[in-house]
Amino acid sequence: MLEVGWDQVFAWRMNRQFLTTPTDAGPVAIAERLAGLQAQVASAAETAAAVRSSEPTPEAVATALATGDLVKTWAMRGTLHAMTPEHAAAALALIGSARTWEKPSWQKTFGATPEQVTALVQVVTDILADQVLTRDELVDAVLAEPGFAHLGEQLRSGWGAVLKPLAWQGALCHGPARGTKITFTAPAHQIPGWTGVPDPDTAAPTLITAYLGAYGPAKPETFDAWLSRNNLRKTVVRRWFADLGDTLTEVDIDGTTGWILTEHADELATATLDGAIHLLGPFDQYVLGPGTGDTTMLPAEHRAEVSRAAGWISPLVLVDGRIAGTWEQADGEIVVSTFDSQTLPKRALAAAVDRLAAASGTPGLTARLA
Repeated sequence: MLEVGWDQVFAWRMNRQFLTTPTDAGPVAIAERLAGLQAQVASAAETAAAVRSSEPTPEAVATALATGDLVKTWAMRGTLHAMTPEHAAAALALIGSARTWEKPSWQKTFGATPEQVTALVQVVTDILADQVLTRDELVDAVLAEPGFAHLGEQLRSGWGAVLKPLAWQGALCHGPARGTKITFTAPAHQIPGWTGVPDPDTAAPTLITAYLGAYGPAKPETFDAWLSRNNLRKTVVRRWFADLGDTLTEVDIDGTTGWILTEHADELATATLDGAIHLLGPFDQYVLGPGTGDTTMLPAEHRAEVSRAAGWISPLVLVDGRIAGTWEQADGEIVVSTFDSQTLPKRALAAAVDRLAAASGTPGLTARLA
């Protein structure tokens, strides 16, 4: 078993996630490395890619979505993500295998039986086979079919609860925006070479290795919390990890165990922190990957300052890979609120603000502590 400390883990994660050294490879490579960019708020995905880019460009994620190099769909934890088609297909397969829409609590809340969801999948697949529709256009087309009239309100809901099981079964994904309106289409219509949603056992190695390549070392339970909010059977997830065999190495991190890809073990063992401060945008994968409940990264007493009401995840201040505060932009300033009034080295903070200014295309930003 490899033994390391948390400093090594955070140093390795920041390097793997293109924070220590930004990449010139573009948003698709960044989304691939992070196993997706949270895109519930489109600007958050753009920021996540830009702060990791050595040459950030405006609307880089939107451009990749328009060309089908990335796909936007309801994936991890039922939230919208911009992902590579391969990772999206794998995520949909694993999330869909939980069959959450078959649970009595889901049926009671949303008013659709498993049989009706199956029928919806077929109807929506046919409707979207060769076209892109707004939500209202799609719902009108569905309601024109017999048997779905009682689902009109749920289908029109911005939360998309009844549409998510359709996404997880590969019946729809988001299409190019039409002005301020979102659209839906079939993955095969949007994504060149789309081959469908694979079998879960086939998909598991793809997504687990992607996850561990950015957020390892991690336990099977941590992976499942990131993916499905622990809706999958624990025995199944553990088997998926076990089936990876020697491609995984067990790691002891100051008494806590987890798994990392064996190919990354040497890098983890030699990783060191550089003292840099990083300013990350809202909904950043750095915290969403391990989860806001990870107290080694985010002190429990400050979790509510990061994970806020209505599912909002605050912009982050990282010091030595740990979350040390949050920030907001106001009137050309970055206003930093550190936990417990922690002071920050002025030079390191100024460098972080400069990187954020370049990423956001807003030169001249300055910082002050709240």
